[in-house]
Amino acid sequence: MPFKPVADGVRIAVRLTPKASRNAIAGIASSGQGETVLKVMVTAVPEAGKANEALIKLLAKEWGIAKSSISLVAGATDRNKIVHVAGDAADLMARLSHGGVIRTDT
Repeated sequence: MPFKPVADGVRIAVRLTPKASRNAIAGIASSGQGETVLKVMVTAVPEAGKANEALIKLLAKEWGIAKSSISLVAGATDRNKIVHVAGDAADLMARLSHGGVIRTDT
């Protein structure tokens, strides 16, 4: 699973595809390094942080959590990112593992 509980929330390994045809959580896949990542596509361009903002907005909408709870901890200029979701780790793990992982925005 790309979700890892930490003391103050959950860390998520993300593989972001900017300039996609739609905004969507495309599912879970294996990265080139053998890690599991959450594949996400956004229509925003990777300029001036627009794709990162679109990623946070999409995850907040899909998972029903505040955008302010989501932050980018690594990979600001890379397609491979680490996202942190603040909150109760057990509650977040249950919510993220059982709902909203493979959903699309039409």
